[in-house]
Amino acid sequence: MPLRMKLAAITLDCADPQALAVFYARATGFEPHPGSDSDFAGVTREDGLFLGFQRVDDYRAPQWPDRFPPQQSHLDFAVDDLDEAEAVLVELGAGKPDHQPGGDRWRVLTDPAGHPFCLTLG
Repeated sequence: MPLRMKLAAITLDCADPQALAVFYARATGFEPHPGSDSDFAGVTREDGLFLGFQRVDDYRAPQWPDRFPPQQSHLDFAVDDLDEAEAVLVELGAGKPDHQPGGDRWRVLTDPAGHPFCLTLG
C-alpha cells in the first residue's frame, strides 16, 4: 500500500525571496506568510498549500528553453483565458520567452527570478 501524503509546500531558489513572494501573492491571491524574512519568504493558499522562496547565494536564473542552468522547478497554473492571464502576469513582472511550444494550448512565462511556469486552459 503506497504511503498517503499530501503536498504541503513547494520551495523555489531565488536571489530575492521577498520580491518573488510579492509577485506570486499578487498573481495567485495567496496570503503572504507572516514568518517571511530576507532569506526566506512565502505565500499560503487558503487550504494551507505553501509556496516558499529561499535565498541562494550566487543564484543563476534558468534560461528557458536551454537546460543550463536547469529549470530548477516548473509550475503549471490553470486559467480561464490565456491572453488575459498573460497580460496581467507580464504587468506584474513576469517575462515571456520567445520559445513557446504550446501553441494555443499553453503559454510559458518566467517569474521575476527566471523560473519558467506555464499557463494552461482549465
